[in-house]
Amino acid sequence: MGVIKKLDAHLIELIAAGEVVERPASIVKEFMENSIDASSTSITVEIKNGGITFIRITDNGCGIMPEDVRSAFISHATSKISAQEDLESIMTMGFRGEALASVAAVSKVEMLTRTKNSVSGTRYAIYGSREEAYEEAGCPEGTTIIVRDLFYNTPARMKFLKKDSSEGNYVESAVEKIALAHPDVKIKFIRDGEIKLLTSGNGSLRDTIYEIYGKEAAENMIEASYKEGGVEVSGYVSKPGYARANRTYQNFYINKRFFRSKVCVAALEEGYKGSIMVGKFPACVLNISIDPRAVDVNVHPAKTEVRFQDEKAIFHTIYYAVKSALAQRDNNALSSAGSTKPTLTTFEIHAEPAAERKTLESVVYENSAEVKKEEALPRVTFEYKAEEIKTSKWLRDAVITADASEDEQFTQSVLKEPVIAEKQELPEIREFFADEIKSDETPVKMQERKNIRILGEVFETYIIAEYDERVLLIDKHAAHERIIYEKIVKEGAGQERQMLIVPMSVALSKNDYDAIVDNLDIAENIGFEMEDFGNGTVLVRSIPMWAETSDIRALTEEIAANIASCKKNAAPEELDALYHSVACRSAIKAHDKSDINQMKALIEDMVERGDIKYCPHGRPTVVELTKRQLEKMFGRI
Repeated sequence: MGVIKKLDAHLIELIAAGEVVERPASIVKEFMENSIDASSTSITVEIKNGGITFIRITDNGCGIMPEDVRSAFISHATSKISAQEDLESIMTMGFRGEALASVAAVSKVEMLTRTKNSVSGTRYAIYGSREEAYEEAGCPEGTTIIVRDLFYNTPARMKFLKKDSSEGNYVESAVEKIALAHPDVKIKFIRDGEIKLLTSGNGSLRDTIYEIYGKEAAENMIEASYKEGGVEVSGYVSKPGYARANRTYQNFYINKRFFRSKVCVAALEEGYKGSIMVGKFPACVLNISIDPRAVDVNVHPAKTEVRFQDEKAIFHTIYYAVKSALAQRDNNALSSAGSTKPTLTTFEIHAEPAAERKTLESVVYENSAEVKKEEALPRVTFEYKAEEIKTSKWLRDAVITADASEDEQFTQSVLKEPVIAEKQELPEIREFFADEIKSDETPVKMQERKNIRILGEVFETYIIAEYDERVLLIDKHAAHERIIYEKIVKEGAGQERQMLIVPMSVALSKNDYDAIVDNLDIAENIGFEMEDFGNGTVLVRSIPMWAETSDIRALTEEIAANIASCKKNAAPEELDALYHSVACRSAIKAHDKSDINQMKALIEDMVERGDIKYCPHGRPTVVELTKRQLEKMFGRI
């Protein structure tokens, strides 16, 4: 007798449900997308116990006709596609016809629906794919779906769900992402009887960002828009100063459908290269409008993965959208400065159409007549101070006429992708004199330097000191960063602390709050005494001695965001990155003027802790010049 047999229909439905229904957030996402497809202008989502025991989604859309209600719960039954060709031009949020059937297979579902011209509506109840009720009922126009007791008939799936607060955060995140894609839809989210989100539905994306992320986020977003070929990008990107500790605030949409893409992330962050600190990430809400035939959204049931015909075109359009937004912001800032506006020199980057783009060869424009030949090419203009071009090698190399006057315009074509040449770093001072360093002039360890004489600081960044016929140049930020890092690693929770007279409450995003509340011991190891204050807020009671009270909020957000990015399973290497990040944020900043006592205390710390050569990121903290090297430079020997 054969061992291969066909599975029964119910078991097939349970297996299929495993792909679509991962957690309550999956249900909310699918049903809200159905509401959007039904032309709803108002959607209310209500959950209890993280959505595990109760989910209700109400919309004012077109509703479902009575004769279609039963069919809607049949697997692969849909009104959105009917032929193979339709898969090539999908514009609706849903199209697979799997959501209702999958949810009904693993929960108790009740639907109330009425179409616009109907006098009465329909009530339909289905528990574990078994019909319980089908009857006429009074209800408002639109559709209401209630889901109870998720995974009641598949307890093995239930044990993989997280605690109620975590599942509730996932649901809230799903609601927010849909709200950002559809600012013209009024969305209300109720969690355990409390309204957590209410968008106006007035069509303003900036207003929606304000309603979801708050005032600070909205004020730090700048509009971005760029179109190349058949790809158009629009939305908002953050100002460089609003960089985040993780990518939580990065939102990408394809034809208003949220998706995840390494290409889009790379293009966004390449656009910010040189504008934000390493290890920090920009925020964005960007929608890519593209011919649906140029993208395949039928990759995974969750529809968060897509495939592009031309990834390079997507990369370039996002990159130029970011660059143009940042350049426009800089221009506006300079314009508002009035008469103090510095002299600027402009150079333009030309983006050739994707079909004609050359990656290795450059086109040099000798005169304006030749430039006119390329008038049809899209371009992005960036402005730099004339003195920056004089002093920066990579900018000098970028312009065509090196001896032109400051007021002339310089034009650069695309030399190779990803368009902008990277800024070249100068070698360390020591490299200029490496061949002159003798065996008797080896660097002296910091703990041996007992009588260092401080001479001052230059550029409000580097301390100059003298010791034993040597000149020491100390990067005060790098040195202080290393000292703090060493304290965190070696002393941990035993660090000396300062109690706050008035504990500070810090409000966090849902993911960050959930991460830090579950890992208060990690904050303790960094030197922060915190406790859960409820409603997305933590209370900070004490901080390490090296921390400034003015930095408490920022440091708390930094710690929480880093823990969240580790997915709350912090491996040693991820914790080390967190220590780096906290030390960097807390250290003395370059261009912060230091008095003699601060400089002395820093050097004493370096001496006490021994041979501190590099900051946690690998940059040198001290560069030495010997008397012999200086005499060689001035021709004395």
